[in-house]
Amino acid sequence: MTTCHYWRLDRHPHGNTDFSQYLTLCEEELAPLGDGEVRIAVDYLSMDAGTRMWMSPRTDGYQPPLPLGSKMVGLCLGRVCETRDPAFPEGALVRGFGQWADYATLTPSLAGLEIVDDTIADPRQHFGALGMNAWTAYVGVREVAAVKPGEWLAVSAAAGATGSLACQVGRNLGAKVVGIAGGPDKCRYLLEDLGCDMAIDYRSEDVEGRLATVEGGINAFFDNVGGPILDAVLPNMAHYGRVAICGLVAGYDNDAPMPGPARFDQILMRRLRVEGFFIPDFLERGAEFMPQLRQWMDEGKLSTRFDETQGLEHVLVAYERMLTGKNIGKAIVKL
Repeated sequence: MTTCHYWRLDRHPHGNTDFSQYLTLCEEELAPLGDGEVRIAVDYLSMDAGTRMWMSPRTDGYQPPLPLGSKMVGLCLGRVCETRDPAFPEGALVRGFGQWADYATLTPSLAGLEIVDDTIADPRQHFGALGMNAWTAYVGVREVAAVKPGEWLAVSAAAGATGSLACQVGRNLGAKVVGIAGGPDKCRYLLEDLGCDMAIDYRSEDVEGRLATVEGGINAFFDNVGGPILDAVLPNMAHYGRVAICGLVAGYDNDAPMPGPARFDQILMRRLRVEGFFIPDFLERGAEFMPQLRQWMDEGKLSTRFDETQGLEHVLVAYERMLTGKNIGKAIVKL
């Protein structure tokens, strides 16, 4: 029998630090696979802010909360080591929603499991320029925010996994990009590495005041944060602007819904369109996005910086780094 180590959710977390109070590293002997199941030897785990809501008891999210005592779930990349589904042969490199574990056992149709290109030089790009964060950035900028060449696009959490890709997608579509992030290192990354036209450090600068210098206003806003950042952007939107809400990380550490924008009136005054969207809305469209994303990646126009932590035992360190903004780019764990 093979021993599997996994993280178990024991209590609902409060705040975004010291997750060792709430999750426990456990081990078990792997059970035989059921009909249609696939087992993955996990190489990498993706640390994603949206999973923070899954740990809460809230039932009004985009998917039900994880029951206490269950294995923590997240996006995995690895190779099939056992299979009872002929569509996923042993040895295939796959990506899907499995457990925070060294072996993830899942049902492909329920986990969004797919075989990914094994010829990519850096397989981590299946969590990066070719991954779901990139799909989210592409859909959010191109379709939801409907960015056009020459327009101004603002992006919050712009140095994070999705935000950094949204900045690049906007740039590739001909927009002028304002990245909002925390700290001088992140702002330098936005300007020097990602080619943003403006970077705003929300920790030391007046975000609303800096945005007010954009002539004609912000045409589109890709928001990962909500809260005070959203309130700073709304009064600086151009008339008939579009707000694509991808995340609300400012409120993920609370069990109660976060309050609405203090500047809600600007949605009416500026005739704004505000739309929320999530990855599960368009998982089946992945193949549609890949040719453009792969072309941009191969041309050096779309890249991901990885914040990599080693070892399953250090997952909670990586997770806290991501939720508290200590990372630049995509936070992952290598097993």
